[in-house]
Formats: sequence, C-alpha cells, structure tokens
Amino acid sequence: MKIVYHPEYEQVYSSDPAAAAGRMESILKMVSPHYEVVAAEPAAHDDVSLVHSDEHIGYIQRHGLTYEIALLAAGGAIKAAELAIGGEPAFGLIRPPGHHASQNHCWGFCFLNNVAISIARLKKEGKIGTAVILDIDLHFGDGTASIFQGVPEVAYFHPQGRDSQEFIDTISHFLARAEADVVAVSAGFDRHEHDWGGMLKTEDYQTIGELVKGFAQRVCRGRRYGVLEGGYNHDVLGMNVKALLEGMS
Repeated sequence: MKIVYHPEYEQVYSSDPAAAAGRMESILKMVSPHYEVVAAEPAAHDDVSLVHSDEHIGYIQRHGLTYEIALLAAGGAIKAAELAIGGEPAFGLIRPPGHHASQNHCWGFCFLNNVAISIARLKKEGKIGTAVILDIDLHFGDGTASIFQGVPEVAYFHPQGRDSQEFIDTISHFLARAEADVVAVSAGFDRHEHDWGGMLKTEDYQTIGELVKGFAQRVCRGRRYGVLEGGYNHDVLGMNVKALLEGMS
C-alpha cells in the first residue's frame, strides 16, 4: 500500500470543514510510519475535461475556487489509480474531496470529481473496461452517480444501513455480485460513531477494507485504490483511515 500525498494539501484553501487546519496532518501522522508516501502531481486540463464541462472548469477558474489545489487533488487520485493498475494498492490522501462534483456543478466542499476523473482516465487509456466505485461516505456522491449515469461499464454504489452490521452486510452483498477490472473507494469517514454519522466503529473500516481487498483479489487481479472524501473529527480521523488501509493492504 502506498500513500499519495502532497504538502500543498495542508493548505487551508477555504472555510469549510474539509479544508480545516490540521485535518490532513492528523491522518498523515497515523499512516506515514506504516506506508510509503509518494508525491502527487497536478492533473492536466485534458484529464479534468474527461468528466467536467469547459463551463464548469471555467467557473472554478473565474471565481477563484482553489483551482490549483483541486487539480492537485485530481492528480493524486490519478496517481493512486495508476499505482493500483500497476499492482500496488494505493490511497490518495487528498483534498479537496470530489464526489459532489458533477459535469456542470459542484457543492458540498467539492470542486472536481477526483475518483471519476481517475476512472475516466484509466478507461480512456484502455487500462480498464469496467470499474466499481464503492462510496462509503455518509453522503451520497451525487456528482459521481451523475457522471456515470448511463455508463454501464462503471458501477457506483453508496451503501446504506440502519446499523454498522447492516451497512457492512450491504457492502458484502453488493461485492459478491459485482464484476470489474478495478475497484475504487470513495473513502469518507464521516459515518464514524464520533463523527457526523454516529454509526461505524474504527474496526468497521478495517472490515470494509478487507471486503474490498477480497473482492479485488477475487475479481480484478488485486487492483484496488481509495481516495479521501469526508471525515471531520480530527481526533479519530487518522485512526479510521489507518484501519481502512490495514484492511485493504
């Protein structure tokens, strides 16, 4: 497992919770002693335009909505995807998050859809034909779902459950039926019992990671990666990310 990171992700680029000071550092402190950290590079305009319209890209640029840091986040997701295809599971420790960014719109602390860009680039380069995106964030990734609506080669899944066991069972049942050349995790941690969602325990993230690893090894030659989405309690965020990575490793 490799961690894709860049010190610029520590930049406080807005007042929203995803950009809060210390958020990235709290995760890096927990995971960097255990995994190799590799540098992210910015995505190119051509990468972003695979899923976003010129109007949307121009809107971000014109309004000063942190376009440069958003490009770096998208590039981090691309790097994680490339590592996964090369046989090395990876996690994009990136921000801003992305799953609320659609072709022409963004909200919810997101600007560019990092995971969608990374999948679209793999498809364009002919490295995959099909993909599964498992979104474990508390919130539905409407941007990702919209981008891949009508694209049968890419399955987007946002599990639900009344409690942690039902949530995990829902993931297990979905993965038991799925087929893909790669699995990507939109890894939000705001469903934790001490975060906004108040449901999952830290060890549940390890279980989810293990399910992802098992699916990848069984179905897509081990090719798996994740990218950071939500998660806002800095006291537990690093532990939760580490638990997921331990399961996926």
